[in-house]
Amino acid sequence: MRDLLKFFSLSALSIFIILILFIVLAIVGKVSIGTLQEAIFSKEIQFAVKLSLMTASIATLLGAIVGVPSAYALTRYNFKGKELIDSLIDLPVILPPLISGFALLVFFGNTLIGRTITENIINVIFSPTGIIVAQFFVATPFIIKTSKAVFEGIDEKYEYVAQSLGMTKLKSFFKVIIPMAKNGILAGMILAWARSMGEFGATLMLAGATKMKTETLPIAVFLNISIGKLELALSVAFIFLVVAVLTIFSIKTIVKIGGGDYDKY
Repeated sequence: MRDLLKFFSLSALSIFIILILFIVLAIVGKVSIGTLQEAIFSKEIQFAVKLSLMTASIATLLGAIVGVPSAYALTRYNFKGKELIDSLIDLPVILPPLISGFALLVFFGNTLIGRTITENIINVIFSPTGIIVAQFFVATPFIIKTSKAVFEGIDEKYEYVAQSLGMTKLKSFFKVIIPMAKNGILAGMILAWARSMGEFGATLMLAGATKMKTETLPIAVFLNISIGKLELALSVAFIFLVVAVLTIFSIKTIVKIGGGDYDKY
């Protein structure tokens, strides 16, 4: 029975790994050096790379500013509606990105608060700012959930000891808890950054797909497929593949250095 279970488990794992390898090879095998060079030196793709890097980095930074304290609140404090709030945080992850983007578009275009922000503070709809908002919305839950898992593994006694030595609760948070949780938080930020880099549906709905204006890398793939430039689209997809591999490697390395377990994040 044990051997049968081992055979079934390894067979299931092999099937899924083979599927992943086939998908990777389907991209790698279709990309030529010449087309890849064309993509790298193309002004359009360079713009898309710069815009993606800028918006994903800003969205991740904002996500960390909001997400880390939110995760701490969910870990350390009890309040009414805590379970409901914890469940709502998962909503941007569960919802299809297209629906998330449409909801954001309705909010900023058809509600009093949203229109006030767009008309009087900063334009969000069909602008690079909209890209950041869309990325922030879908990526921040990754930072919250990862940070929450890290905080749950840190005993509160460290804070109590720090406070007994004269530190305020706020100071003990920054001087004791954050240094202890930094590897997990950083892993969550990298994951959120990668999610932001790959965001398409919500960005398309809120910011649009305007060439050389709101053209992130996923939008560049979409636009080039739309006009029949399949080889260029494949080259951009290859760039994405490299980014994904480097992201996974970075997270595993950071968590390993910190002595943590990647799988729990």
